[in-house]
Amino acid sequence: MAYGSVFATGLFAGKVVLVTGGGSGIGRCVAHELAALGAHVVLLGRKADKLQQVMDEIVQDGGLASFHVCDIRQEDLVKQTVAAVVAAQGRIDGLVNNAGGQYMTPLEGISAKGWEAVLATNLTGGFLMARECFLQSMSRHGGAIVNIVADMWGSMPGMGHSGAARCGMVSFTETAALEWAGRGVRVNAVAPGYIASSGMDKYPPEMGPMLREMAQTVPLGRFGTEAETAAGIVFLLSPAASFISGSVLRIDGARPQVRLGWPMRAASKEVRQRAAIKPFEGFHRAQTPKVFLPEAATKKE
Repeated sequence: MAYGSVFATGLFAGKVVLVTGGGSGIGRCVAHELAALGAHVVLLGRKADKLQQVMDEIVQDGGLASFHVCDIRQEDLVKQTVAAVVAAQGRIDGLVNNAGGQYMTPLEGISAKGWEAVLATNLTGGFLMARECFLQSMSRHGGAIVNIVADMWGSMPGMGHSGAARCGMVSFTETAALEWAGRGVRVNAVAPGYIASSGMDKYPPEMGPMLREMAQTVPLGRFGTEAETAAGIVFLLSPAASFISGSVLRIDGARPQVRLGWPMRAASKEVRQRAAIKPFEGFHRAQTPKVFLPEAATKKE
């Protein structure tokens, strides 16, 4: 099987695109789609075994990929890694700032160390990656950057550190779009809502029931897929988005529009099968998060 992308074959032929957090979830999916469209995908992450596995998958599918182990929170390591990519590939045409992570805790329970760790991963690390890609390649050749944020409209109760970091990344996106436009660099963001990704399995088991019920709070009545998120990212990297910069593309099924006082009528199963909102399942290697498997729903949390 091959990736079922909606984009033209060869769209990214000859392009080099970095994907941070490329060893799992949305990062793995977008890496596969970009490779299927002809890009040489450079996977970045902290775990070599996961990066190796995704690289092997891409090569088995006929694509081009390599990887570098990199903790994006470490400035010197980011500089060295970007330099190594430029030395090996000649240039960097695109960056998907996907690496991130957080944990559930109310504000009063977040320590300074925990706050700083989440901001370092979701804000500072993305800034360092974007800055070095700009300085070491894109300032001379142009390029496109897509920063992955989150559904933080209306705040992120229970994950205030992540909400603050994501809002900061949106502001950084807008500033970079302005400052770097003169060098032919576009900078946008994608804000995924509730996406059925492997990241769901990182939460404690006791959160399983809540995670499974979250789809009922989405007007379209379901979780999004990794492939639907990847398609938005690929679009913003593509020539079709050549006049789009400083924007945030929400991929969330209208979840932030839910309002008190307006009756919630999530789309039924029958309605969800209509072509207009039927899930896009283009990723041929997609894996259902364990928390959504039938046995998880019957298992005592």
